[in-house]
Amino acid sequence: MQRLVILVSGRGSNLGAIARACRDEAWPATIAAVISNRPDAAGLALARELGLPAVALDHRAHPDRAAFDTALADAIDAAGADWVVLAGFMRILGEPFVQRYAGRMLNIHPSLLPAFPGLHTHRRALDAGCTLAGATVHFVTPTLDHGPIVAQVAVPVRPGDDEASLAARVLVAEHRLYPQALRWCLEGRVRLRDGGIVAEPGLERGRFVDPAAG
Repeated sequence: MQRLVILVSGRGSNLGAIARACRDEAWPATIAAVISNRPDAAGLALARELGLPAVALDHRAHPDRAAFDTALADAIDAAGADWVVLAGFMRILGEPFVQRYAGRMLNIHPSLLPAFPGLHTHRRALDAGCTLAGATVHFVTPTLDHGPIVAQVAVPVRPGDDEASLAARVLVAEHRLYPQALRWCLEGRVRLRDGGIVAEPGLERGRFVDPAAG
């Protein structure tokens, strides 16, 4: 059984999707810990409701980014993590931390990378006149939101969409995408090799869905 440590900063909706899939689909994995940099994060309460170990590690209690990264790595290693899963974790991690977990740390970003890395992705997609938005699961590298792509899902931008309505539909798609992409990695169907992705032949890693239609 592979051990997952999930990092959250907010409500933890992707945490919930992953935990349910792990349980219902009998993954070869267990969630060893949920860690948040915000002691009041709703994701910690959700973790406790799901019976998962929940750890609050306040970044404000540390003098600088490096000190927090060290404390976070210690907590991850104490949980025996095979995989580190960023699920709405809103802290930029330093290069030594990222390199420590290279090839076994995933993130989900609410855009079709490489478009719109960073914040305010939905607003920027609307301002640019995009007809498609979406989400990307990728391996984490020292360059923010630029790691090798595991899988993507596209969601149509509808007439009259605003930032909130588009974000809500993309989030529904994220809840389908992230568990699927993570399971592929756990099963070795997608691997990181020589800085690039190696996928099982025929694996559908990019797809178009309209969550509200189904």
